[in-house]
Amino acid sequence: MATHTMIAHSSSSALAASSPLKETLPLFTTRSLTFPRKSSFSRFRLRFFAEKLSQLDSSNGCASLQDSGEHLTEEHDTKEESSTLSITVVGASGDLAKKKIFPALFALFYEGCLPQDFSVFGYARTKLTHEELRVMISRTLTCRIDQRENCVDKMDQFLKRCFYHSGQYNSEDDFAELNTKLKEKEEGKLSNRLYYLSIPPNIFVDVVRCASLRASSVNGWTRVIVEKPFGRDSESSGELTRCLKQYLTEEQIFRIDHYLGKELVENLSVLRFSNLVFEPLWSRNYIRNVQLIFSEDFGTEGRGGYFDQYGIIRDIMQNHLLQILALFAMETPVSLDAEDIRSEKVKVLRSMKPLLLQDMIVGQYKGHSKGGKAYPGYTDDPTVPKNSLTPTFAAAAMFINNARWDGVPFLMKAGKALHTRGAEIRVQFRHVPGNLYKKNFATDLDKATNELVIRVQPDEGIYLRINNKVPGLGMRLDRSDLNLLYRSRYPREIPDAYERLLLDAIEGERRLFIRSDELDAAWDLFTPALKELEQKKIVPELYPYGSRGPVGAHYLASKYNVRWGDLEDA
Repeated sequence: MATHTMIAHSSSSALAASSPLKETLPLFTTRSLTFPRKSSFSRFRLRFFAEKLSQLDSSNGCASLQDSGEHLTEEHDTKEESSTLSITVVGASGDLAKKKIFPALFALFYEGCLPQDFSVFGYARTKLTHEELRVMISRTLTCRIDQRENCVDKMDQFLKRCFYHSGQYNSEDDFAELNTKLKEKEEGKLSNRLYYLSIPPNIFVDVVRCASLRASSVNGWTRVIVEKPFGRDSESSGELTRCLKQYLTEEQIFRIDHYLGKELVENLSVLRFSNLVFEPLWSRNYIRNVQLIFSEDFGTEGRGGYFDQYGIIRDIMQNHLLQILALFAMETPVSLDAEDIRSEKVKVLRSMKPLLLQDMIVGQYKGHSKGGKAYPGYTDDPTVPKNSLTPTFAAAAMFINNARWDGVPFLMKAGKALHTRGAEIRVQFRHVPGNLYKKNFATDLDKATNELVIRVQPDEGIYLRINNKVPGLGMRLDRSDLNLLYRSRYPREIPDAYERLLLDAIEGERRLFIRSDELDAAWDLFTPALKELEQKKIVPELYPYGSRGPVGAHYLASKYNVRWGDLEDA
């Protein structure tokens, strides 16, 4: 139990907000509907009823409740009328806040997904006025949603709700002043407060302490979104969690991994659990290997000082790719409730073997000239030490010790300054026993292997590779794709991951956020190999900027009789 909490327990409404069993959905407007939260999809049920009762317009998967004329009781009506939402972006002058968080909040406002009474505060050490913050934010806001005619008006309305407060991250007095400004906007109404920590992890605890003691809600809920990285290893992550829980309960902490908000990652469980054609195949009996591939076609570009503290394994593999793996491999949850899903993910992580040094390869990009243009190496970045051994590329083979996945290699690959940008999941199925058409593929049976590809980004899509006869008098086989390209099937622009995750945090939906025991299990898998890499000062294999990465990655795959699937798309 936390010794301090940002939820006040002096009122019944606060008690309801702190209880995961009795928590209600966010209070949208004076006439919106409020139902008890009983599962992670309760807000979608709310939208269903709202549409039936009020014929509400739904856009981008988010029902606009701001103009609903129906309500259930006068009691609910009173609660709606007296509630406010205050969103404080801590680290408001940073790149993440400017490029992702403020644009995501504007998109939610544009779609009618935010409550009628809300305000957005920026908090940072930089001295800015309200107007200077609005000018800074306006440079990154876009009218991407259908290019509607009223976009400029909507932007003006949103910017009028944005305010700024300058202060130190470890000053209780500065947060007390922020609290005063928040109260002015809340006007004595039931206040719900959301803090987004867009700051380095070494000051998380200072901010949480100050906000908890001086700027938490006294009659509603208070939640904190924490950006990765969540520590550097098991020990530092555990210490960070312990310190945060001195001031917050687990239910108040929303550890964000923006990859979990990607549309195709969200679709993983739908693809598997709602399609009979896939569920029986989802096991060691039919799947030969699973590949999780992440690549960027640019280097550190001046951010090397930050990246050098963590490296590609901590930055991408331990969180993004491992989270996708857990969602992919988990057993069917009891329900779609957040805790049921997160518990199944934890079971997968606890069933995995810790990563061994012999099952991984690390690399670092070097300078390269191509087409008359020179590309700098990692250590050419002036913010990176010249003798740095930090990996910018890593490949690893991991295994799950349970009945479903025993013996199936899960291969991860992530790197910077590669030949392309993308993220995808590749499922390679086993060879057909006694294949009648074996001779048509010569000795390369991999060319006859069915493969399911889920492209997370860019050009989101799902395709299944099958074998097919080429039309004609002869017997010539070809690999064809059954392709679901999202931009063709769903022409509307896909919402950014931060939009979905911010909306979930506002609604108290935790399904796509990482629980503390899940975080512990993830670090337990990677910490031994990370420590060994650093203690033995393993020299990464160099690879040219813009290449496919180190040759060692191909040897690692061949060790398990696997070929990287992205080579087929060359």
